[in-house]
Amino acid sequence: MKIAFATTDGLNVDEHFGRAGAFAIYELTEEGYQFVEIRRFAEGRDSGIEESEGRLHEERVERKVDSLSDCRIVYLTEIGGPSAARLSRRGMMPVKVREGTPVEEALKRLLRTVRTSPPPWLRKAMNDG
Repeated sequence: MKIAFATTDGLNVDEHFGRAGAFAIYELTEEGYQFVEIRRFAEGRDSGIEESEGRLHEERVERKVDSLSDCRIVYLTEIGGPSAARLSRRGMMPVKVREGTPVEEALKRLLRTVRTSPPPWLRKAMNDG
């Protein structure tokens, strides 16, 4: 299962979903995890989303969701209700964490949960891929 992390440095979860210019993507299995790639939407913050309004804003957010749609979990510091609903409709779980949470720490915690007592949604996500 792929996991996305909203990040500016590839090491820490430190960005809001909409304005995140990059997401670190990892593959997680019950055996462990490994880095896959960085998906870039902008250098630094995604000002295209931040500065847009109305239909253009909605289209840009939808493109970001589309490009992350192979990920089952998206770690971030904040997310608006409409964006969270978009992720949820696609079978993606947004997970809010404290700003500066190390990606490695989040992965280790998630792996422990997967191995010990995953909630039903996580068990389904692992089985779906």
